[in-house]
Amino acid sequence: MSTDWHAQTVEATLASLDVVAERGLDSAVAQERLRTHGPNQWQLSGGRPWWAILLDQLRSVVIALLVAAVLLALATQRWVEAAAVTVVIVVNTAIGFVSEARAVRSMAALRDLGEHTARVRRDGRDQDLLAPLLVPGDIVLLAAGDLVPADLRVLTAEHLRVDEATLTGESVPAGKTADPVDRDAALADRRDLLYKGSRIADGTAVAVTVATGADTELGRIAQLTASAEAAATPLQARLDQLGRRLTVLTIVVAAVVAAVGLLIRRQDASLVVETALALGIAAIPEGLPVVATIALARGMSRMADRNALVNRLTAVETLGATGIICTDKTGTLTENRMTLRRVDTPAGSYDVASPADAGAGPPDRDGPAAAVVRVLEVGALCNAARLRTERGAEPVGDPTELALLVGAAGAGIRRADLLAQHPRTRIDDFDPSVRMMATYHQVRAGRLVAVKGAPDAVLAACTSTCAATDLDEATRRTWLERSEALAREGMRVLAMADKRVASETAEPYAELCFLGLVALQDPPRQGVKSAIDRCQSAGIRVAMVTGDQAETATAIAHAVGIVGDADDPEPTVLLGAELDGPERYDQAQRDRIYAANIFSRVSPEQKLNLVRIYQDRGDIVAMTGDGVNDAPALKKADIGVAMGRRGTEAAKQAADMVLLDDAFATIVAAVEQGRVIFGNIRKSVVFMLTTNVAEVVAVTAATLAGWPLPLLPLQILFLNMVTDVFPALALGVGPGSGHEMAQRPRRSTEQVLTRRHWGEVVGFAVVLAVAVLAALLLAEHWLGLDRRSAVTVSFLTLAFGKLWFALALRNPRS
Repeated sequence: MSTDWHAQTVEATLASLDVVAERGLDSAVAQERLRTHGPNQWQLSGGRPWWAILLDQLRSVVIALLVAAVLLALATQRWVEAAAVTVVIVVNTAIGFVSEARAVRSMAALRDLGEHTARVRRDGRDQDLLAPLLVPGDIVLLAAGDLVPADLRVLTAEHLRVDEATLTGESVPAGKTADPVDRDAALADRRDLLYKGSRIADGTAVAVTVATGADTELGRIAQLTASAEAAATPLQARLDQLGRRLTVLTIVVAAVVAAVGLLIRRQDASLVVETALALGIAAIPEGLPVVATIALARGMSRMADRNALVNRLTAVETLGATGIICTDKTGTLTENRMTLRRVDTPAGSYDVASPADAGAGPPDRDGPAAAVVRVLEVGALCNAARLRTERGAEPVGDPTELALLVGAAGAGIRRADLLAQHPRTRIDDFDPSVRMMATYHQVRAGRLVAVKGAPDAVLAACTSTCAATDLDEATRRTWLERSEALAREGMRVLAMADKRVASETAEPYAELCFLGLVALQDPPRQGVKSAIDRCQSAGIRVAMVTGDQAETATAIAHAVGIVGDADDPEPTVLLGAELDGPERYDQAQRDRIYAANIFSRVSPEQKLNLVRIYQDRGDIVAMTGDGVNDAPALKKADIGVAMGRRGTEAAKQAADMVLLDDAFATIVAAVEQGRVIFGNIRKSVVFMLTTNVAEVVAVTAATLAGWPLPLLPLQILFLNMVTDVFPALALGVGPGSGHEMAQRPRRSTEQVLTRRHWGEVVGFAVVLAVAVLAALLLAEHWLGLDRRSAVTVSFLTLAFGKLWFALALRNPRS
């Protein structure tokens, strides 16, 4: 947003927008602003048209060489050769087109977030209005469960909590008030602003629209996603480079052979053209695009069997080259579900080892367990969330309060029963100034006040404990230290207290009885730690990139193994602000970023910057995520990985791969399969290039020596499209050696063929070429066969030689 609405007072905001909160905009004014600002949505790309996809297939260097061969054949009226090569072009183009043509995946999901109604005040009355018709200055009324229809400035709020996880990465709903904040406050800290696409978790609010459409934070993310160009994959880059080298080699060799034929040997022009055509066809691995496409498609199928849905063929191979995985925290490493993990009381404690244990309940309700039950009862009473709604809809409320209700229910405590016994007569919503909340309940002799809040605030308001002892300063310090220790473990800690008073007019936050602490956590997902261990053993680095607080991110990073045990020295944690303006960084700043494994309070732009910083170093970057805020970085990364179950549609559409089971462990299996595929394609390339180079050497040597051509253009085309393709396919879909994950990731600069591979290609090609020429000479001069029969012998010699070479390459360790 261009204006710092979060730093302005309510009065200044309303004055800037020329609107009165009690009346709202007049319809005529709203229509004029709609014409000025446009609808509350943004223009989305419709995706590449079919003709653009088709043209992409024709831009291949291999296709260009084949087209040149067709033109040469047509110029010399060699109709059969021209038709045969044209068929090859059509087949290659069709396969590439079909594999790339798919449904439009850009950002339709982002538009869907705007296609709903909002409760708006216009002309002095409240009405339902389609969200795309909202304009700056519209007064919007919000309640629990509502989707925020635009970027809004809060005017009034009651117990307002907003789920902004898809935008900021925060797993805990943010408390919102009407009070202005500092001008430099981070996106996640602007507590007086509501962002389009977030959802009201609890409470009510009246707010004024300050930005719509592309001017919203969500709109800016959409623009970032659209502008984030997807880089060419390593395989694409390497095969294109290989094709260019072959083009140069073919032109040079053909020119030399043509010059020798015309100028030195005074050969007929038609023979020179036939020789050049033979060389052009021989040098081109016509079947390589087909083999690469089918090998990648087979890898895609294997990944789908392991719950990884790949949207782009070349993403299969890219995963195998991944050197670093930048992973979101909320919903990716964690379950995105707050869970009660521990209750500490002066009389005893209750550990919930796992969410499933919440149903076990305390062992009994006497002694220490009675104190635990009392804490859980206060957590259920002092609570505004609802587990069940009248129409059976999803639970509504702050996830922390929902977790307290679930934890109480697991211990056999039903809030409905508690409220039936002790009806609620008053509620004091959470007050940021005192950081506590209180509810009043009817009891036989007056009222029961149930209080929960920040441990230091609640302890300061308490004078006694549930163990019927006074609460002195030493005891307070002990409990504060215990709460801080739990917080360092990534827990969200609340303190519980209560007291009995004569009436509901009594002050709620004085002379309380301290009951204990509750610790809640968004727990790590099952299997994440072992998956990260496998990544690290395979030389793949894992970095957490989140919008959450540094302390929470560090605790989860320790829990899942991204950094060492809690006893290790503190890991390097960088704030998102340190990722701004990477073009100005010196090497020391970049080294600091490379050394960090945890990035907290990161905005969408900063995620993009981080991906670019790693890519500038030559890393192949995978980015995982599930929120709208992840979409730009998912698209920019070499491979974007979205969560299938919990992920937003925006993240899925921007990603190259979707994990159907949301399991981080699936990434490891996909990486392994990617490495297998690259190894198989490398074998196929070695095989096809070796046989093609053998054809070029044989034709060139025969021409320079003044011998007849050992292979005719159509024979070469047949060998390249039939005898080469099927063995290459068998090599391309092999199972791999089983040792792929024992190797470190290859660098993005590593060629498809290294020097060792090129040495093997040339060596085996010379052997095959010598065999072909020897067969030609033996057949013609020793066996006395005619020219046509001798050429057939050399043709069969090369065909069988290729098959034997393919069998040799089948060795998994070859």
